[in-house]
Parts: sequence; structure tokens; C-alpha cells
Amino acid sequence: MPEGDTVWRQARDLRAVLAGEELISCDFRVPAYATLDLSGETVDAVESRGKHLLMFVGGLVVHSHLSMEGHWDIYPAPTGGRPTRWRKPAFAARVVLVSHLATAVGFSLGKLEVLRKEEVENAVGHLGPDLLGPGWDTDQALLRILADPTRAVGLALLDQRNLAGIGNIYRNELCFLGKVHPAVPVAQVPSLERMIDLAKRLLEANKDRPRRATTGGPAQRDAALWVYGLAGKPCKKCGSIIRHDTMADPEFPLRAARDIYFCPRCQPTL
Repeated sequence: MPEGDTVWRQARDLRAVLAGEELISCDFRVPAYATLDLSGETVDAVESRGKHLLMFVGGLVVHSHLSMEGHWDIYPAPTGGRPTRWRKPAFAARVVLVSHLATAVGFSLGKLEVLRKEEVENAVGHLGPDLLGPGWDTDQALLRILADPTRAVGLALLDQRNLAGIGNIYRNELCFLGKVHPAVPVAQVPSLERMIDLAKRLLEANKDRPRRATTGGPAQRDAALWVYGLAGKPCKKCGSIIRHDTMADPEFPLRAARDIYFCPRCQPTL
């Protein structure tokens, strides 16, 4: 599942093969940009902002969001006139960008749009401090979360307007490590600042790893995580059976409720 660390790696890898390079081919496979051709333009920069990815190309910005299933794949430049076989079906491709070094394909992107530079803030200006960005600000993230003290901490952590980069896996793991149920109101969390600092440390620790881990154990699912996806299995700390539920966000009634996992003993509802 793409979270802030995943998008950070995607930006890093795309930057390595596109930044400073001229695009020799460009193919947008969405109706709104089907006629847009950025061939001949130079990719000036590739950046991540929380779970958003921005490519600055010839005065424009290609903005993508991976959502649940999106991914950017990178393939070596074709040799001998033979195209490289993609790892995913062609119908899932939303955009194909080719430089002399590589081909970058955005598959199943949840959002894809092309903006003028002055429009970028309209797309990402609502985001809180970026956990993996150069401007990370713990105090600002804390102030944003505390602005709504009655909101469930599990919803506040997931809200990208408070701090950018936490997805559902980290949300569940942070609540476990903070010893609170996700439904506990922000005002009743005894160690909120510590949870925010821990979020920063976890994403930093995982940003260069191919597989995410929060326990310090092997990067294999049952050993790597404390509670996420482990319903019905014993808690690694107390032995109680981990439970599963769903949690809807009243601020976004059209969004589907998200999964929560928790230990009933380690994470009391207070």
C-alpha cells in the first residue's frame, strides 16, 4: 500500500533517470491530456510531497497520486530497437515518459493531471508538514492535530492536512506504539508529541527499505508489523488476540471506512 515512504522512493528513483534529461517520447493515456506532448522538454525536477508526486517539465508540472494501487515503474532504455516488456498490462498505463536513460510508466494512478507551476499550490497547498520533506515541522503538525481535540486520533493522523505521509499502515502501527485505540480523542492521547516524533523516525527508517518494518524485526509481514493485517494473531507484547474493525471519517462521509487493527489490552479506549 503506497504511503509517504513509498512515494519518496518513487520520486528518488524517477529523479535518477529523468531529472536533467530531455524527454524523447511522451504518451498521456487519459482523455484530458491525450494530445499533450512533452517530447523535447527537459525534466527539471522530481519531488514528493507527502503521498503526492510532482514532475517539473518544461514549465509544466505532472502531478500524480498513487491512491491504493498506483505505481511508477522504471524500465531501461530499449536496446536494438526492441521495446522492454512491461511488468503490468498496457491498459493500466496512464502515462509513459521516455528519456535516453529509461522509460517511466505510471500505472493505475489514482490522480494524474498536468498543471502550470503557479497551480501547484492549488493541488498540494492544503497538505500539512511533510514527514520526509526538508521543511518538516513537528510543532506545526502538533498544532494542526490539536486544533480539533475531540477528533479521533486515528482520523487525525491519517488526515494529510495535519501532517503528510501517513497511510493506514502507519496509522495503525503508531496507535499501537502510542498505546491508544484509534478512536481515542486527540485531547486524551497522553503522548501525542511522541507519536508524531515516532512517525517521523519510522518513515525515515523505512524510506530506503524495499519492505516496511516498524518492529525492528525481519521485514516479513508477521514479524515486521505490530498489528496491521494481523487480526486473530497474538499481540507480540502481551499475547492478547489482535482485533479488526473499520473506522469511518465523519468529515468525509463519501469515503469508505478504513480498516483498523488493535490490541484490546495494550490499546485501551480510556
